[in-house]
Amino acid sequence: MSQQNDNPLSQIMEQLISEGPEGMSGVLITLFNLAMKFERGHYLQASSYERTEDRLGFANGYQPKKVDTPMGTLTVAVPKSAGAKKPFYPASLERGMRSSRAVMQMYIQGVSTRDVEKIMQQFGLESISSSQVSRAMALLDEDLEAWRNRPLGETPYLFMDARYETVRIGGVGRDAAVLTAFGVAPDGTRRILGVSVALSEAEVHWRAFLESLVARGLRGVRFITSDAHAGLNAARKAVLGGALWQRCQFHLGQNAIHHCPTQKIKKKIGGRLRRIWNSEDLAMAQEELTTLVEKYRKKAPKLAG
Repeated sequence: MSQQNDNPLSQIMEQLISEGPEGMSGVLITLFNLAMKFERGHYLQASSYERTEDRLGFANGYQPKKVDTPMGTLTVAVPKSAGAKKPFYPASLERGMRSSRAVMQMYIQGVSTRDVEKIMQQFGLESISSSQVSRAMALLDEDLEAWRNRPLGETPYLFMDARYETVRIGGVGRDAAVLTAFGVAPDGTRRILGVSVALSEAEVHWRAFLESLVARGLRGVRFITSDAHAGLNAARKAVLGGALWQRCQFHLGQNAIHHCPTQKIKKKIGGRLRRIWNSEDLAMAQEELTTLVEKYRKKAPKLAG
């Protein structure tokens, strides 16, 4: 005759014995519920019905919640609290939001809702709920805000550029400039320093962006590479006037190709420019440049100029 045992571990063993592998999802739910209940006790600094002066709040029942796992979508009992300064929420569920974050990133990157649901179903997961969407988006916003405001440091080399994307402002689609700054640290590590969306590349927007980087601790900039946009040039001179500047080879090459009058010249000009940039020394580069200018002075005066 078996003896009745209310120990949670014994209950789990009984469940595995009676149901075998088919009961694994139920076992996982039981373990997860126990872990969250244990975590709530630590958070409140008191177990259920325990009287202690250190108690920070009180247990306040449970709330059912669906959680996506590799074993499928499970419904767990999330412990609630009352009386604490901040409501209790299990850290284990915060970690479980990673799958929801991945789904949100798929949405953000343009994957259709139907395709996302197909992918989730392949992993045995149900469609993500609206509450999971809201919470995952909030977590993504927190991560983005922390990244945008993270402190910067010494960055000898700075690269700046902008691209235009269509954004919705006041219900109307408009082209906006996405200002971006890349940096190379003293150890050679390359990283994105910041991104800012503005209505244009006017000096006021570039200057505000650069000032925000300086406010976050950007220092030691010795060399800047960018295109020759008037607004960017004026802003970098105002904020980082002590740094040397070099025009971006990519943009210079694109501008040169734009001034080529024929396809034949366009095909050749890229290689000729690379020969100049890859010269062993300044004298050789100047010689190559002079030869190039003289060659196209009559055929393509805008290019030579």
